[in-house]
Amino acid sequence: MTFYKAATAGLIALALAGCVQPASVKNAATGICPTENTMTQTTLYFGLSRPAGADITAKEWQIFIDNDVTPRFRDGLTTFDAKGQWLGNDGKLAREQSKALMLIHSSGKESESKIEALRDIYKSRFAQDSVMRVDQPVCVQF
Repeated sequence: MTFYKAATAGLIALALAGCVQPASVKNAATGICPTENTMTQTTLYFGLSRPAGADITAKEWQIFIDNDVTPRFRDGLTTFDAKGQWLGNDGKLAREQSKALMLIHSSGKESESKIEALRDIYKSRFAQDSVMRVDQPVCVQF
């Protein structure tokens, strides 16, 4: 190998060395996150309008939170009011009051089954077509 090729290879190796991260850290949206702080944020969006009948009441929502959500996610959760909007199959704009449920949890089969159970329960109990789910990795510190 000529000096030029060796020097070029050395410079490339040196430049790439800065791109390698130790196994104990992970890139997250906010930068570097220690593995032990990496979790998943799942936000579920629940419509409050029934296809037929009265809207889901604050009392019904609270019963769902108390009896179905809290036993599955005892470590904590956050709910907030939302306003949903989408284009229906009929081409008309639909709007409805909604609730959002934010869960911070470890990844894995146990969390996955709990979240999917909540979606199924809500759809069945309140005659909903869907419960939107959004997942993203997060770096969590307390």
